Amino acid sequence: MASILPFIRKTGTVFDDRMTALMGEAFDSACKELHDSGQPQIVYEVIAKRIIDAVRGGERDVMRLRNVGLAALRLEDDDKQTG
Repeated sequence: MASILPFIRKTGTVFDDRMTALMGEAFDSACKELHDSGQPQIVYEVIAKRIIDAVRGGERDVMRLRNVGLAALRLEDDDKQTG
């Protein structure tokens, strides 16, 4: 599984351990939704960037962070539509 840490380092922003763990959990959950380990690196980068930006903006809920990351790929599934 990919780690969000390299993406955090690229931003030059320092987060405390709690925020780093929160982002890591959201990122891992988003990556699991892809159901494919063969994704291009840019996919993981986009997910990570969106999660990091959301945390910078004050978001702290893991599921909302996960959905923010997936929204770029239109894979959020927090409320699946029914027929």
